[in-house]
Amino acid sequence: MLFRRPNASTMRRFHFAPRMKTTWKFLLSENRRTAALALPIIAGNVGQMLLGWVDAVMVGRVGVVPLGACGFANTLLSVPLVFGFGLLSAVSVHASHAHGEGSAEGSASSVRGGFAVAGMLSLLVVGSLAALLPYLAIFGQPAEVNAASRAFLTICTWSLVPVFFTTVAKNFCEAHGHPWRPFWIMMCGVGLNAFLNWILIFGNWGAPAMGLEGAGVATLIARIGVMLAVMGYPASSLSLRKFWPTRWLAPGVFQAAKGILSVGLPSGAMTLCEVSGFAFGAIMMGWIGVDPLAANQIAMTCVATTFMVPLGLSQAVSVRVGQAHGAGRFALIRPIVFGAIVLSILFMSISLVAFIFCGKTIASWFIRDPSVRLMTAQLLFMGGIFQIFDGIQVVSAGALRGFKDTKIPMWIGILSYWLVALPVSWAAAFVFEAGACGIWLGFVVGLAVAAAALFSRVRWRMARVPSPSPRSAGNQGERSP
Repeated sequence: MLFRRPNASTMRRFHFAPRMKTTWKFLLSENRRTAALALPIIAGNVGQMLLGWVDAVMVGRVGVVPLGACGFANTLLSVPLVFGFGLLSAVSVHASHAHGEGSAEGSASSVRGGFAVAGMLSLLVVGSLAALLPYLAIFGQPAEVNAASRAFLTICTWSLVPVFFTTVAKNFCEAHGHPWRPFWIMMCGVGLNAFLNWILIFGNWGAPAMGLEGAGVATLIARIGVMLAVMGYPASSLSLRKFWPTRWLAPGVFQAAKGILSVGLPSGAMTLCEVSGFAFGAIMMGWIGVDPLAANQIAMTCVATTFMVPLGLSQAVSVRVGQAHGAGRFALIRPIVFGAIVLSILFMSISLVAFIFCGKTIASWFIRDPSVRLMTAQLLFMGGIFQIFDGIQVVSAGALRGFKDTKIPMWIGILSYWLVALPVSWAAAFVFEAGACGIWLGFVVGLAVAAAALFSRVRWRMARVPSPSPRSAGNQGERSP
């Protein structure tokens, strides 16, 4: 027994070192591919956020009350907006699976279904917010904030319609590996929005000085222009045209919409839990006063902008996992997922350091009021902490979405944000009298719970992915989608 012949497991241990070298090369290669896809997606997401930055910076020059009204309106609008992003992310999942399978009709069907869902969502959102408008007082905001936000809220509600249709076309392009053109279109939209803001907010070039309402009109015009350009790109592109629908009322459009909803509704519900949790936190800020509401708007704008990096990684991971799963290249999935999580943690750690040391400087870009600046810097410190957990949870959720695993993450979102984060926020702010920072402390705790639960779910899913040898994994990596 002492000299028995070594079995296969023992032989694998003798060759562990050279195979690990191949595996590490494979991991780095997959990280580069994920980053290459994520970069323009991140830039496009930042472009979306820059619209809010432009509005906040320019409206902040008008005064604290208009800035608070802008923040309150954007808080309400963020709920249907982010829910729509989560719902329509199913277009990317279905299109990437179809791309991996080489199915042009499946890809076109995902777009038709996505546009049908975007149309239904637009009707629901516009109708709901129109019905809500007379009852803004129920949110307990200062009377001057409610009065200043009505017209801006109405205009920006209509601007969500082009955003939803843009999202469908943008997700389609990204699923087929063409993210750069939508990015450049978004950048042009940001420039157009800033130019129109300069004219309409301050009354330049002979236009009336519309203040906050001018920012809403500028946003609506810019978003319509972006929608037309992004939808026109795949229809005119030689490489994408064959995957783009040619018959919009082809049979099966309702079945395609049903497929989008089956994956997108749980995903949208999860994002809705997160954004509604943050939105209710902003409403609690209004209970404290106008200054905390304005500081929350500035800090949330900054935190949401840096969040676009892990969100872009999440979207890229979702696409790449979907493509690999559709093509049967299971060896690619582990390095794609875990590599993106590491990249997310690294970036969020850098943003934490920036918020700690540059918080007051960042606040000075938005507002002149010294008390609002100080409060903004304090919130940015708290935001930098919870962003590390936020990065882990959003990339994990993107990986699960690539597997079409969205129902369990939905329940995790409900638990983390509504049963953990908000009760802690309320208790810290109003029972222990920690004020604005207490509200954001609840976000730290809730996002930590979400990160731990979703990462555990990803590990459970990874354990059920076929696991080839490191050498075969390296060979498959040369044919990554």
